[in-house]
Amino acid sequence: MKSYQQKKSKLTPKKEDFLNDKELIAPCGMNCAICSGYLALKHDLKKRGIRMPYCEGCRARNKKCAFLKKKCPLLLNSKIRSCYECKVFPCERLKHLDKSYRTRFRMSMIENLKTIKKEGLSKFLKKEQKKWQCSKCKGVICCHNGICFDCQLDKLKKKKKRYRWEE
Repeated sequence: MKSYQQKKSKLTPKKEDFLNDKELIAPCGMNCAICSGYLALKHDLKKRGIRMPYCEGCRARNKKCAFLKKKCPLLLNSKIRSCYECKVFPCERLKHLDKSYRTRFRMSMIENLKTIKKEGLSKFLKKEQKKWQCSKCKGVICCHNGICFDCQLDKLKKKKKRYRWEE
């Protein structure tokens, strides 16, 4: 059985590779590399006194999609790998999720999926790296709060609402 450190080292790419993992793109278009749950795990925030849930990402946990799987028979039964493969893309569930993320977290899962479908996963990941890479330290900016978990942990510790961007 692998130790937590062995698992953690597998989850912790070098800073320059942080957004190149294709397996961190969830079926719904969420880039798990920029998710607070994944970043909390990657940086082991509990050891640093910050309580946030940990997540390895949907595909790493062999989940079809944390948001949509239970309600989508195509994802549930592995008929499709990504929502953009569906004939009714984007479905109402995905539209609802996308609206929430566009409003609260400054990203669009539907736009992510359209880009992946049109330009391919590699080009999408390059765009994501430019969009979400911290200009100060080259770490990852979290989509849920706009904070770099490499160089702005003090700011995260002080935040009362850890899942909100500052205006």
